[in-house]
Amino acid sequence: MVMAGLAAQAVEGAAVTALRSVLHRARQAAERSGRRADDVRVVAVGKTKPSSLVRQVYDAGHRCFGENYVQEIIDKAPQLPEDIEWHFIGHLQSNKVKSLLAAVPNLAMVEGVDNGKIASYLDRAVSSLGRKPLKVLVQVNTSGEASKSGIEPSGCVELVKHVKLECRNLEFSGLMTIGMPDYTSTPENFRMLSSCRSEICRALGMEEHKCELSMGMSGDYEQAIELGSTNVRIGSTIFGPREYPKKQAN
Repeated sequence: MVMAGLAAQAVEGAAVTALRSVLHRARQAAERSGRRADDVRVVAVGKTKPSSLVRQVYDAGHRCFGENYVQEIIDKAPQLPEDIEWHFIGHLQSNKVKSLLAAVPNLAMVEGVDNGKIASYLDRAVSSLGRKPLKVLVQVNTSGEASKSGIEPSGCVELVKHVKLECRNLEFSGLMTIGMPDYTSTPENFRMLSSCRSEICRALGMEEHKCELSMGMSGDYEQAIELGSTNVRIGSTIFGPREYPKKQAN
């Protein structure tokens, strides 16, 4: 038991060291793109990791964390401080919207609104729970992969219009895209998202600096920042490889 405890402490120490390295490299990438370090948000994604490990990174001063699965964020959030800014990342099923919002009062943003139906579900749930407007990012499929969630680039403007004009309890904050299966993207994916932003801002009369770009993960976040990302989602580089539980034998 003592050895297991020491091993856990070593992992936790490694996560804090890795976080500091990511923040430093993100700062350098922002400077290379002519921006300030605080122009880029780093979301530490603790997918499959215990809340104790997330807490260690929190204790090191970080406050922005993300999860990909509804049940996982519902389980972790009550175990962790209330001043965490939680991001839900990726495709969200309509039947899980209300449970997510009810269980995580400090949910700061949903990164993954990919159709009008889910936007409307979120809008109604926020209203019924009496929450303040929820920030959302519209997810765009910039790679053209059939297996990927996200609106096609050609449908971006109409979906954003729906969010801004029909969903009064949502705050449209920008666009996001998910990389390739190896958690990297090509520059073309990033440039496509930037082009979508320009088109949306022209159509809706928005200033581009008020429309975030969430792009870049562990394998490509520096390049993403150099190409304009304002929000990067870093999991395995901070917390280590994901740990999926083995299926129990019958």
